[in-house]
Amino acid sequence: MNLNFDNSFVRELPADPDLSNRRRQVQHACFSKVEPTRVNAPRLIAHSREVAALLELMANQCTSEEFANVMGGNVLLPGMAPFAACYGGHQFGTWAGQLGDGRAITLGEVVNSAGQRWEMQLKGAGPTPYSRTADGRAVMRSSVREFLCSEAMHHLGVPTTRALSLVATGDQVVRDMFYDGNPRSEPGAVVCRVAPSFLRFGNFEILNARKETDLLKTLVDYTIRTHFPELGEPSVETYLRWFEEICRRTAVMIAHWMRVGFVHGVMNTDNMSVLGLTIDYGPYGWLDNYDPDWTPNTTDAGGRRYRYGHQPGIAQWNLVRFANAIYPLVDAAEPLQAALTSYAETFLIEHQKMTAQKLGLASFRPDQDDSLVEELNSILALVETDMTIFYRRLADLDSNQSAAAANDLDRAIAPLIDAYYQPESMTAEHKQRIAAWIDRYRQRLSQDAEVTPTERRARMTAANPKYVLRNYLAQLAIDKAEQGDPSLVMKTLDVMRRPYDEQPDNEAFAAKRPDWARRRAGCSMLSCSS
Repeated sequence: MNLNFDNSFVRELPADPDLSNRRRQVQHACFSKVEPTRVNAPRLIAHSREVAALLELMANQCTSEEFANVMGGNVLLPGMAPFAACYGGHQFGTWAGQLGDGRAITLGEVVNSAGQRWEMQLKGAGPTPYSRTADGRAVMRSSVREFLCSEAMHHLGVPTTRALSLVATGDQVVRDMFYDGNPRSEPGAVVCRVAPSFLRFGNFEILNARKETDLLKTLVDYTIRTHFPELGEPSVETYLRWFEEICRRTAVMIAHWMRVGFVHGVMNTDNMSVLGLTIDYGPYGWLDNYDPDWTPNTTDAGGRRYRYGHQPGIAQWNLVRFANAIYPLVDAAEPLQAALTSYAETFLIEHQKMTAQKLGLASFRPDQDDSLVEELNSILALVETDMTIFYRRLADLDSNQSAAAANDLDRAIAPLIDAYYQPESMTAEHKQRIAAWIDRYRQRLSQDAEVTPTERRARMTAANPKYVLRNYLAQLAIDKAEQGDPSLVMKTLDVMRRPYDEQPDNEAFAAKRPDWARRRAGCSMLSCSS
């Protein structure tokens, strides 16, 4: 395996001078040098051929014993310079102080022949100075979920970090899944995550909190020169353009989350990428039945801070914290506030554009469509409705069909019936309201005469996935992987590569959440334990 490493982060930023791997507060440094801890028996479970291509790795290299050893953390390649990053963060709205890479270790930065920079990071690679009381390892269940979701989100068109490989370690890891006093041993695994950078809001917050302003400037200047060179040489004006770009990218990312029904579950500031990428796949989930108040995170079950419908507001709250962190470099609140305003404006524009695509409209007309969408969201929550299936079925609606008679409600809602979990429980009032919205929607479509029914359907199927990584699908793959059978992991990945396509042989992957998954651990709610 010959990879071209150019480790700019460790070359240009100050390191922790303490080379011991002991838990501690790390000050006046952006990272600590640390190597992965060896595992007992690394075995490749799965890899992404698309990410391997980005790194210019050949197929036979990815199935070699050397690959498993490197991606399991047992072997370092020439040029690698492993480290764990120092950062802090606001967790559930409260400043948590130093956090850092407690079980993620960056191996190095690969620069491919196209000049693209890709940071390779092992998650679950052992303890670091930031591990606090943890062991730095990861279990199979969380690793399968991160591997699959990273790639599924990419193929959905959502900005995201990527995943190169999933390696079983041959070791057992003890975890208390729901923090209820019932720990158990679980098989361990390591995911190799890949992104241009894993820098997050918290990398900058910790430096401001410690009044390390000179180091804050050094990190900001490095980030701009390395990852935002188009903005120009660092200056106060460039810092403002940089923050506005982060606001813009974050808004686009969140709009995509809302489009596909994704719930991150733990939107702490240390889980927010400055590149506008979805990062840190922990207790995430997709909406099965539409519920804007749903969160997959058991830790958040009481306050539901990170619920689906609250994500746009939380992203803005996090950006305010980020603005506070870089304020010493700007020393002016008004331009930072202007950039924050651009977040809200960008999100509105992107959300409206994506909503129009989901509904097959030529464009979003707020005077009509705000109320149309408000009523749609109300009827989606009126009875238990599968959001993903509803929008796919809506694409098949005959837009030229005349309105159904009031006494034929079953016929009126028949095109959408597959989206309901318990259609037999729907009352006449429910059916009437849904049918009324369908008629209103058809009337709205009639105003877009330039869009043919075929074009409308194409727009809708391109915006509304048929296949998403539902929690129960991930859990089925986990069950097999824990038994030593990786086949369903790779099968699920293959299906998620084409989420918008009809795949007749894979209809089972598009099914509604089964009843057995309503309350099963890993299928309904998840904890941060991994």
